[in-house]
Amino acid sequence: MASITLGGNPANTIGELPQINTQAPDFDLTKSDLSQASLADYSGSKLVLNIFPSVDTGTCAKSVRQFNEEAAELENTKILCISRDLPFAQARFCGAEGIENVEMLSDFRTGGFGETYGVTFGDSAFAGLLSRAIVVVDENGVVKHTEQVAETADEPNYKAALEALMDA
Repeated sequence: MASITLGGNPANTIGELPQINTQAPDFDLTKSDLSQASLADYSGSKLVLNIFPSVDTGTCAKSVRQFNEEAAELENTKILCISRDLPFAQARFCGAEGIENVEMLSDFRTGGFGETYGVTFGDSAFAGLLSRAIVVVDENGVVKHTEQVAETADEPNYKAALEALMDA
């Protein structure tokens, strides 16, 4: 369990992020077209999992925009933006914002991703949503970097994630 804050108030996740240098856990997430996506679908690519509560909040939206901008210059890399938002809301946001370089994925069906990756809020006003975190995975599916953002309103450390990606 990670102890974090939400608006300065204590909050906890139901688990911990995957350990560095371990195989990334598989997942079953929903794409904007309602098809399913698993870790195997991205085999051979480096991944940045940009995990957040909802694309309809300022910090979450900013992280999607920032990674969209960075992704345009990355080779053999996929940026997966993951929340429990409905795929329709994710698609609406991307369409309105001109987001084209990241892939939005939803954990709305089962919450299994949040449980497996240890990022589901176990308490607080956001109970059941995903906490803000970053996981970088190399092309062999090995976790190379993680960050559980301590205060949910704060942005992740983009530089650290991108440096880990370059080293992966």
